[in-house]
Amino acid sequence: MADLLKVGDAAPEFSSVDQDGKPVKLEDFRGKPVVLYFYPKDDTPGCTAEACNFRDNSEQYEKAGVKVLGVSVDGQKSHKKFVDKYHLNFTLVADDKKSIAQSYGVLGGNTASRVTYLINREGKIAHVYPKVSPKEHAVEVMSKLNELGLA
Repeated sequence: MADLLKVGDAAPEFSSVDQDGKPVKLEDFRGKPVVLYFYPKDDTPGCTAEACNFRDNSEQYEKAGVKVLGVSVDGQKSHKKFVDKYHLNFTLVADDKKSIAQSYGVLGGNTASRVTYLINREGKIAHVYPKVSPKEHAVEVMSKLNELGLA
């Protein structure tokens, strides 16, 4: 795995598709804080717990004007099944070419490591979570967004 990005680094731009096949680019969210969370695989126990935690706390994120983007190296069809099965209400970004995970330093072997970046309104890294506890992560992230004045 490459080195993780650091606070103050520019968040690497990316362009891909979401679970519905719609284009998604990081630059589309400039001006609002972004939670960019990487996870290993759709529909596995830890990844499901983390996604459902963000789903269950999504109202807080919406009220705060924060965009949540989940990224794994799974493709669009896998993401769509995952979203439908667990009624996820935020964007999952397909990274089947592994280029996003690689540019953020989270590619470990054939999958993305569980790492979360908080990106400020200007597109800079505001905080890095190199280790994540999936079950409580969305609450922890919202607390940090408030602390940093991003929510």
